[in-house]
Amino acid sequence: MMSQKSILKLLTVFLLIGIVSCKSKEKKEVVVVKKELPAKRPNIIFMMSDDHAYQAISAYSNHLIETPNIDRIADEGIKFTNACVSNSICAPSRATILTGKHCHIHGKVDNVFPFDESQTTFPQLMQQAGYKTAMFGKLHFGNNPKGVDEFKILPGQGRYYNPIFNTNDGQITVEGYVTDIIMDMTLEWLEKNKDDEQPFMLFSMQKAPHREWLPAPRHFKEYTKKTFVEPETLFDDYEGRGTAAKTAEMNLLKHMNWAGDAKIYPELMAELGLKDESGWDLEAFEREVGAMNAEQRAVWDSVYRPVMEDFKAKYSEMDDKELMKWRYQRYMQDYLGCIASVDENVGRLLDYMEDSGLDENTMVIYTSDQGFYLGEHGWFDKRFVYDESFKTPLLIKWPNVIEPGITNTEMVQNLDFAQTILEAAQIEAPSDMQGESLIPLLLGNQEEWTREAVYYHYYEYPGIHMVKRHYAIITQEYKLAHFYYDVDEWELYDRKNDPQEMKNVVNDPAYADVVVKLKKQLAELREQYGDSSELDQEILRKYLEAQNNPDIETVPLH
Repeated sequence: MMSQKSILKLLTVFLLIGIVSCKSKEKKEVVVVKKELPAKRPNIIFMMSDDHAYQAISAYSNHLIETPNIDRIADEGIKFTNACVSNSICAPSRATILTGKHCHIHGKVDNVFPFDESQTTFPQLMQQAGYKTAMFGKLHFGNNPKGVDEFKILPGQGRYYNPIFNTNDGQITVEGYVTDIIMDMTLEWLEKNKDDEQPFMLFSMQKAPHREWLPAPRHFKEYTKKTFVEPETLFDDYEGRGTAAKTAEMNLLKHMNWAGDAKIYPELMAELGLKDESGWDLEAFEREVGAMNAEQRAVWDSVYRPVMEDFKAKYSEMDDKELMKWRYQRYMQDYLGCIASVDENVGRLLDYMEDSGLDENTMVIYTSDQGFYLGEHGWFDKRFVYDESFKTPLLIKWPNVIEPGITNTEMVQNLDFAQTILEAAQIEAPSDMQGESLIPLLLGNQEEWTREAVYYHYYEYPGIHMVKRHYAIITQEYKLAHFYYDVDEWELYDRKNDPQEMKNVVNDPAYADVVVKLKKQLAELREQYGDSSELDQEILRKYLEAQNNPDIETVPLH
């Protein structure tokens, strides 16, 4: 006779057999359903700030600042962690965004060369397809943007206080702080057009946090009292890097302006014997601080004069290391103070969208025209293919289309924005656009994404900050760059094992196969995009001719 224990074991076996049998009978073929775009064309809002480093968005890292409103876009949509630019400098990046083409095609290779006006921009195509279009804020090149029904854009760099705007009806000056004003214009336009059945394409493009970094009073009162964590590489000596890193003029101590950047009053500069090394330091201070009205200037002086008096008392005892630390803190106080107002105004827009119900059928994009150095490697500015300037924030939300809270690591680029927006609007992109639509990644159709590497090319040398000409190929794992013209140097960085890019391993035998493979892929990319050594030399020749021509403005807007 079987024991109770044996009976229980036998029953367990029968039960397991039954479960397996049921599962095998219920097994069905899994069918992957491709997610499609909605039938109704969306509204699209494209928000872009100038020089907004991804390190200064808390969705990426909160070691410097909290940006709860910008983070809302990431929380409600998708965050790209390998978004990047094709040329890390303002006007060329913006021209690439508008045309979907590399700089050597649209002509705006730097801040000196003109944009090829024969190029088609994606707002033109959207306007032709029935979209209402508007642009407010900073464009940086041209005073009459193509394909835009209504515009109010800053001439050149614009200024932080009481800015001038070029409009459809002529030039105007608006009292106040530029970041608030640009959002006021954006919201006013939305309020006027919210009930229209016609879809819209709206550009809200902030000047901040571009140099010279003047925060609003509500923020400089707060941020001048803050202390920020220093980057590990603040005192980088560039050992293990090439000539380009060692000769660039972007050092916080040596190359940042005293008046325009650190806000030291010109009379204090003279008293302390601090020189205007750039030749436009005092001019920059007068252009920005001098634009304030009496009331604004009084508030500014009430906060900044005590800061400068404190510096004056300490200056004679400070060595270079202490000066570098002081300069870093001053830089971060003003730069991050500017971002605080950007974040507040993003919140104003998102709140308005929700309150009005416009958010339900609107794609919202937040990005920057490139990245920026926040003291990493001792630097400010951008231009290099190294990550801090090469990578850019990219956050997109689109209710009921993009799953909330997604993070994507693919190599996406500002080159892709035009085709992405056109596909979202159900408009066929011209065959000569060079990007790749991000729509498959937004919909979760990852298998449709084909790109593994992006192409980068920087041209503006010799020039401000003296970052040498270079082109590069970048994958998720590696970065191979060729610096040319007055040098002929290659650099390879292992992005996974050396994220701070401290060691050039191009001559390391362990990476020999990687170098061979990437050089071949780089040559293929250059051919694919219509770039070449011959074109490099032709662009260089024209640039040097322009520098030697007294009738051509050759000093780029910094």
